[in-house]
Amino acid sequence: MSNVEQFPRGPGRLTEFEALVAAGPTALDAIPGAVYICDHEGWLVRYNTEAAALWGRAPNLDETRQRFCGSHRLFLLDGTPLLPEDCPMADAVRSGKATRNAEVVMERPDGTRFTALVNIRALKDVRGDIQGAINCFQDISAHKAMEEEVYRKSQDLEDFFENSAIGLHIVNAEGIIQRANRAKLALLGYTAEDYLGRHIAEFHVDAPVIGDILQRLASGENLDRYPARLRAKDGSIKHVLITSNSRFEDGRFLNTRCFTMDVTHLHESERARRESEERLAATYEAATVGIAESDETGRLLRVNDALCKMLGRSREQLLEMTFFEYTLEEDRDEDALFFARQLRGELDSYWIRKRARKPDGAIVCLDVNASAVRDEEGRFRYGVRVIQDVTDAKLMEDRIRESEQHMRELLEALPAAVYTTDANGRITFFNQACIDLAGRTPQIGDEWCVTWRLYTADGVSLPHDQCPMAVALREDRAIRGVEAVAERPDGTLVPFLPYPTPLHDANGKLVGAINMLVDITDRKQAENRQKTLIDELNHRVKNTLATVQSLAMQTARHSNSLQDFARRYEKRLLGLARAHDLLTKRHWGDAPLEFLAREVLSPMSSDSADRVTFQGPTITLNPRAALSLTMALNELATNATKYGALSCDGGQLSLSWQIRVTENRTMVDLTWHERGGPPVKAPTRRGFGTRLIERCIERDLSGELDLVFERDGLFCRMSIPIGEMALHG
Repeated sequence: MSNVEQFPRGPGRLTEFEALVAAGPTALDAIPGAVYICDHEGWLVRYNTEAAALWGRAPNLDETRQRFCGSHRLFLLDGTPLLPEDCPMADAVRSGKATRNAEVVMERPDGTRFTALVNIRALKDVRGDIQGAINCFQDISAHKAMEEEVYRKSQDLEDFFENSAIGLHIVNAEGIIQRANRAKLALLGYTAEDYLGRHIAEFHVDAPVIGDILQRLASGENLDRYPARLRAKDGSIKHVLITSNSRFEDGRFLNTRCFTMDVTHLHESERARRESEERLAATYEAATVGIAESDETGRLLRVNDALCKMLGRSREQLLEMTFFEYTLEEDRDEDALFFARQLRGELDSYWIRKRARKPDGAIVCLDVNASAVRDEEGRFRYGVRVIQDVTDAKLMEDRIRESEQHMRELLEALPAAVYTTDANGRITFFNQACIDLAGRTPQIGDEWCVTWRLYTADGVSLPHDQCPMAVALREDRAIRGVEAVAERPDGTLVPFLPYPTPLHDANGKLVGAINMLVDITDRKQAENRQKTLIDELNHRVKNTLATVQSLAMQTARHSNSLQDFARRYEKRLLGLARAHDLLTKRHWGDAPLEFLAREVLSPMSSDSADRVTFQGPTITLNPRAALSLTMALNELATNATKYGALSCDGGQLSLSWQIRVTENRTMVDLTWHERGGPPVKAPTRRGFGTRLIERCIERDLSGELDLVFERDGLFCRMSIPIGEMALHG
């Protein structure tokens, strides 16, 4: 500043220091700006009014002396305290060093601060000795604040340019790139050295595009999101949107400021979306199933050719309809119910089989898979329905179902137990005959067999996983000729013949098996009965031959002549034949006692049936007991007809029986009682008839015989044990 330049000397040839000190405060007030003077020791000797105002204080030079500066405190610009002895005034007094336009911070007693611009010069005498120094300073706080604001804004602008997320660059009027921020360099992959100083057209893929951009900007036109393609350093193409305007001074085009937004990913997404829509449209139309889109009312928004063909309607016709309109009336409610739930968000998708009517009246069966497309808030936008014509499949299913039902009815009607399993042996079907045979109701999913327990024909326990059905499935072959025995839960046993047969699909794969269980209880009983009969026949033949032989010997022993032998022997043989004939009528099976008695006595008492009575409980005799008892009764009846109660008109005959239980066994007591016949005399010797009766009762049946010849009539008591020979009903 000029206020610290050398002052002219007065007429007394005073030095500058002396002249300024001699002039007094009023002279310093004439100097524009704050001024103060220190002597050669740095003591403050003079200051003007403006200096006192800036200091916020007026130092008393007479009472309290102050060195180097009159301010309350000093600081450097960064806020570091500056001691008075280290300030620029101290340097000037000590070394004569001048200070030009230096900046320090002064603090007033009230704590306020201001930035001061100081200019200090040493004051010397004619010999060059330092007499003191003068400091002219001024408050530049406002200027500093403005300077800092400008600097801050400049830094903000620089930061905005360099660190903007959008690529920025400046191109001069010749098209040369002058500046580019980091985002723009990163977008294209170039360094500043590679990019700056080159013509902008070098980086544009399409020359007509950059030519149009430069022409518009040169004419003062602004660009907003102008699409262009830029070439990156790696050779890739970037799709960008350019927003730019031009800078003019005095009508002269200086440069352009360009914002470049990378929209490559948006371009790729749009291209992918477009390709996806094209593929979807191609798939939509090429699909062999029907595809439709509908709004919330069910009105069709879009349909493909397959659906038009399926429903026999044109695209235009379908787009004027809802999908309810072509649905058969009986199926509309179900579809409407599901669709309403889908609209409410209760269902994301649903499947339904329904029928539709074509314009010609034909009915088609449709499988519909309906899904919903919703917006970000979950609101229904439109529905997508994939529809397949299953008319032929439905007809086939119906035929198969009818065939299966017919087969089930057929299997149910079979008198034999029939059941099926899958390939793993789990039961899939059984008929009522299975329940009857097993004595239980099986469960679908049970394994291998419907029976409760199994045994081999020899009575050995047979686990279900080793039964004929399990073997047939494991070995994939039919099993024949094997007998087994099923035990019911009630303990009864049922012999049966199984016929397990594997089942295969069209490709020969094993899919299961069918088994028929034939109850052979009757056959087994017949076989047992036949064996018993054969054994009994053999036994009876032996006994009969022995009886015939005995009859012949005993008859011959008591006959007077050959004619008498023939007559007696014939009667005995006829009695034996009669007993055999009675058992033959019963097929050599068990025979009721009353039946045998009536059959024996009826021919002999045909004229006196009212004189013969029978009384007793129902008792069934086996063939052995029946044969022996019949022969004994036949002898008694023959004797009664010839000599006893039935030989005259007034005689009576009663045959009664009852069951008697003892400690060791149960007996049947038969009582033969004749009354009203000719007087009876006890024989002097035992005849053949008596011995025959004794043999039949006592030896053959292990029974007891008591024969009493009472005068009024014959009395006979026969007791036979109930066991293998006799059973009571």
